[in-house]
Amino acid sequence: MGVDNMKVFKEIMSWIIPIAVGLLLAALLGKFVIARVRVDGPSMQPNLDNNEKVWILKQSKIKHLSVVVFDAHGVDPSAKAKTKYVKRVIGLPGDTVSFNNGQLYVNKKKVNQNFISASERTSGTTDGSGHNSWNLQTLSKRFKWGNGSKVVPKGEYFVLGDHRSVSNDGRYWGFVPKSKIDGVVKVPVWSSTATKRHNVNSLSY
Repeated sequence: MGVDNMKVFKEIMSWIIPIAVGLLLAALLGKFVIARVRVDGPSMQPNLDNNEKVWILKQSKIKHLSVVVFDAHGVDPSAKAKTKYVKRVIGLPGDTVSFNNGQLYVNKKKVNQNFISASERTSGTTDGSGHNSWNLQTLSKRFKWGNGSKVVPKGEYFVLGDHRSVSNDGRYWGFVPKSKIDGVVKVPVWSSTATKRHNVNSLSY
C-alpha cells in the first residue's frame, strides 16, 4: 500500500472506528441500561398521560410504588405478543395486599396513596362483584387466576394502575414475573409537572 493510500485508509478508519464504537455503546445502553418508551392509554393517569414519552432504567431496583414497564404477553391472557404495560408496583414477593373502601394495605399497613386523589382511590375499585374490598385470595378466586395464594409469590410482583377505574391490572390477571419486567420508569426533568414527576420518579418505601 502506498503512502497516499495509507493516509486515506487511516483517515477513513479515524471516522469509522468512533462511529462503530458509538453504535456499539448505544446498542449496549439500549439493551442493558436505558431505553425510551411511549405510554399507551390512560391507566396511569393522572401521573402519566397517553402518548407521554418516558425512560426506563433497566438495572434499577424494584421497590414498593415503583412504576415499571413489563412485557404483558403471557401475563395478561388478552395481551398480544410484544405488548408492553406500564403499572405501579404495590406488592413485592412475600407481601400480602388488601383493599378496603378506598384504602390499600400491604402487610396490614396502610399505603399512603397521595399520588392519586380520594375519588381515584375509590372509583371503580370493586372486586368485580360490587364489593369495595378485596385481597389477593379473593381476587384470584373471582377472576380465576393463580392458585389462591394469600401472598405475592417469590420472584413476582403485584401491580395496579393509578387510574383504577380504567386500569387493566393485576386485579384481573394476577402477578408479574420479574423476568417480564423491562425496567423502572423515570420521567425526564423537562417533561410533565414537578408533582407528577415526583409521583413517578421518587415514591418508594
